[in-house]
Amino acid sequence: MENEIHSQLSILNSQLFFTMNFPIDKLRSLPTPLYYYDVELLRRTAQAAKTEADRYGYHVHYALKANANAPLLRILSGMGIGADCVSGAEVQRAIDCGFAPQSIAFAGVGKRDDEINLGIDHGIFTFNCESEQELEVINELAKAKGKVAQVALRINPEVDAHTHAHITTGTAENKFGINLWQLNEVAKKATQMSHLKLISIHFHIGSQITEVEPFIELCKKVNELQAQLEKIGVTVEHVNVGGGLGVEYSNPDEHLIPDFAGYFSAINKNIQLRAGQKLHVELGRSIAAQCGALITKCLYVKELQKKNFVIVDAGFTDLIRPALYGAHHRIENLTSASTEKKSYDVVGPICESSDTFDKNIALPHTQRGDLLAIRTAGAYGEVMASQYNLRTLPKAYYSDKI
Repeated sequence: MENEIHSQLSILNSQLFFTMNFPIDKLRSLPTPLYYYDVELLRRTAQAAKTEADRYGYHVHYALKANANAPLLRILSGMGIGADCVSGAEVQRAIDCGFAPQSIAFAGVGKRDDEINLGIDHGIFTFNCESEQELEVINELAKAKGKVAQVALRINPEVDAHTHAHITTGTAENKFGINLWQLNEVAKKATQMSHLKLISIHFHIGSQITEVEPFIELCKKVNELQAQLEKIGVTVEHVNVGGGLGVEYSNPDEHLIPDFAGYFSAINKNIQLRAGQKLHVELGRSIAAQCGALITKCLYVKELQKKNFVIVDAGFTDLIRPALYGAHHRIENLTSASTEKKSYDVVGPICESSDTFDKNIALPHTQRGDLLAIRTAGAYGEVMASQYNLRTLPKAYYSDKI
């Protein structure tokens, strides 16, 4: 009960009298579509995560794959947060934006030699390795440089995250990680490679996880696997339980800052760390999602007998999640003064039927020129944008510089 109360108070205190800031008059003068970031909300969210992690001595790494926008990264690196990268370009971006190389974890099932060499040259915290062959390649490349690379074994724990099939990563059917049946053999070989230092075990079970049970199940599996590895003489200094904490898409203003208190409390209650062992988490969406919105302008309204369309100037090239995952984002008309509400399908200009942001949603009476905000687009929005149909990539604007 005490932890539940603490969790609730943490959320209330972090969000009291605070909503996402939309400077509508300034947004009217900017070319759309555009990405808008409330940097104060980003700071509050990151600080909430860091405060709860610090309570237990845990280390937070921000997952650049959620949003690699440089000004946002500089804010996060300045707060003493580490980085979680899945490409060489992300490693370089993290370093360029002020993240200490010793705080960078480099994951990914298919690391190229040049990307590995980049990490070795900078002396990054760990390579999260996903196969025996990858360990061999890193060992060879480190040997050629006369260096020792720090590695973690990314283990597939066979934990179902109960999330969308496209973003689950921790079951036997996924391409990620070292499978349980081969773990002992791979771990032994890793300790025998002369230019590797095995310092960590790493896990990641999926993304947009909105229940605490999968994290509890993961912690219990970590406990079992630590005991298993110790029986063959393998011990590690660090445990990395990945990320995956979800956010509220339907009513973002009610839950602008995720329940980091509940998340870290659940980990602390269920993980069994060894003396001196350090725990790491990799949070992306839960830090960046709510601070961003895709701002788009209504180009046309098409009213038919059975359906009304709001046709906007943003498309799935700018926010692909609804088309790719069937994901839902709250859509708000920022400029309509009407109290009358109508049902609309909000669609983009791309020559694909899947270029639909949402269907049958209630909006105030909408007309040409109205500005709409597609909320919770700070994660997997700008970073996944494309130029299909030769569209120009939208620009990003920030609440402290607009």
